[in-house]
Amino acid sequence: MNRILRIVIGIALIFAASVAVLLYVMPAPHKPTDYLVIGGVGTMLCLLWLFRVLIKPARTPDRKPDS
Repeated sequence: MNRILRIVIGIALIFAASVAVLLYVMPAPHKPTDYLVIGGVGTMLCLLWLFRVLIKPARTPDRKPDS
């Protein structure tokens, strides 16, 4: 449960940060397509982060070699 909570919080933070940065960087009078692009980039970054987290193998305790 702890891992899932960290993943959800991480995704929310990445999305919020990317949207905030893109809203600041893009020119002021935003059109509906600007919001579409900003949301698309934020979603893409979240999915890339989630893919990387799920691909990374979970840490397991070191196993002793069979004697």
